[in-house]
Amino acid sequence: MKYLKYLAVGVFFGIVLSKSEVVSWYRIYEMFQFDSFHMYGVIGSAIVIGIIFVQLIKRTNMKSLVGTEISFAPKTRSIARYLIGGIIFGLGWALTGACPGPMFVLVGQGVGVMLVVIASAMLGTFTYGMLKDKLPH
Repeated sequence: MKYLKYLAVGVFFGIVLSKSEVVSWYRIYEMFQFDSFHMYGVIGSAIVIGIIFVQLIKRTNMKSLVGTEISFAPKTRSIARYLIGGIIFGLGWALTGACPGPMFVLVGQGVGVMLVVIASAMLGTFTYGMLKDKLPH
């Protein structure tokens, strides 16, 4: 029961992703072909909402659901780190036809092959965790 609220938020988020068609391979293809504004509008809206909420959290010293302070770690300014990470992320997105957010939604829609993508993402995350101290800062 303690985690039911997180499940409810996740299900709601999945429904929103599905209904807004951002999990559609065709919509992603349209975006990369510059044929439609749909995905750019969704991504742009998410960025604006994210900026607003981060500023709200910072300015009001908002607490988490368990009452702890929410803090943001300062980011490093390593061009190589972001360039390599962006290339890996983009290649993964191009190979699978989905960014990490909708992977679980696609499984819920019956796209079983996404289980391979989820397993690969978990393996990649584990590998990063093992190698992160050896990567450029």
